[in-house]
Amino acid sequence: MTHDTVSAFVLLLLVLDPFGTLPVFMSVMSSVPPRRRVWVALRESGVALAVLMLFMLGGEAFLRLLRLSERSLEVAGGVILLLIAIRIIFGSGQRLFDEVRADAGQREPLVFPVAVPLLAGPSAMATVMLLASRQPAQLANWVLALVAAMAVCAVVLMASDRLNRWLGESVVSAIEKLMGLILCAVAVEMILAGLTRYFGFAT
Repeated sequence: MTHDTVSAFVLLLLVLDPFGTLPVFMSVMSSVPPRRRVWVALRESGVALAVLMLFMLGGEAFLRLLRLSERSLEVAGGVILLLIAIRIIFGSGQRLFDEVRADAGQREPLVFPVAVPLLAGPSAMATVMLLASRQPAQLANWVLALVAAMAVCAVVLMASDRLNRWLGESVVSAIEKLMGLILCAVAVEMILAGLTRYFGFAT
């Protein structure tokens, strides 16, 4: 299927799912000073863009070099998302983040878990590699679409405080638990899909 820049932008925006990332982002950012949240959102979006750009330009060659398949990437990403989802449902994203960064003494997300794997997750990595490999002559269009989609994600994350005030803490908490459940289902689906493709059970 041929994708132009607009359709690729819509596809990437659906895969990146900035509104689905929002509850997790607000949870892990709860202890970050408000004046730094915009900067952190911009930085994490930039990191995610760099990761996806790397996979778009050289991801397939990198996987071949390490003798890794997209199936292994899918399963690994699913396991990570499953761990995050379980902690969101039964605890909070902040507690998960504090445990991950306790040794470093940091109180704000750095790459994990916002940039990778919530924004630049296995599905996004596979999508950008697929676009680049199927129609390499239109690589400039795919880069433009990726930059535009990530810009939308950055705007949504930077406006998280306003959205939080508008929705209210109880609604945000309910959305967080719901998104944790959805993330759990998505993670299980990723793992099952990767295992199914690996063992050759795909129809």
